Amino acid sequence: MDRRLVITTVAAAIAMPSLSLSAFAQNSPSSASEKTGNTAAAMGEAEAKHAADTSTVGGMSLEASRIALKKAQNPKVKEFAQLEVAEQETIADVLKSMRDQSTPASGQVKAPSAEVVQTNLDAKGKQMMEKLQKAEAGAGFDKEYIQGQIQGHQELLQIQETYLKSGRDRENLNMTKLMRGQIKEHLTLLQDIEKQLGRG
Repeated sequence: MDRRLVITTVAAAIAMPSLSLSAFAQNSPSSASEKTGNTAAAMGEAEAKHAADTSTVGGMSLEASRIALKKAQNPKVKEFAQLEVAEQETIADVLKSMRDQSTPASGQVKAPSAEVVQTNLDAKGKQMMEKLQKAEAGAGFDKEYIQGQIQGHQELLQIQETYLKSGRDRENLNMTKLMRGQIKEHLTLLQDIEKQLGRG
């Protein structure tokens, strides 16, 4: 299966429960409790936190990768940045469309602007972007970007692992398992690139 299709499906699954669980709670509160042992509201909190945390770290990865597209010199680094931008723009678009039901459905990806991404970054993310913006293009930048991506993907992996331990929504749990696999694959790729840069 195409990796981008999997990632898009995962993003939709992450966003859906946080939008639909409040309505679900009003319509059938007892069935949620019977099946999971938790209230629908508690389920909604777990899914909403998972989506928010995933979006925050994903936004950092997106903006860093956009900078890397301009500054990276190593072909493998640039190739990874292109892959990451495409995936993170798709995820951001899916999450936004799932949250905002007033937006007309579209088959086109509407990538968030740098201003929108910057607004949603936390203090750590803004500091990282500022550092990358000021860094000179070259081998040093390539190493810094890849090391930042490794740290970010490790954090993203931890977010998925935490949700897999606390989540209750079956569909979201299954999609998160798929996302965890994709993140691990990215980490392997990033670590291989880091080794190559070390030899360079």
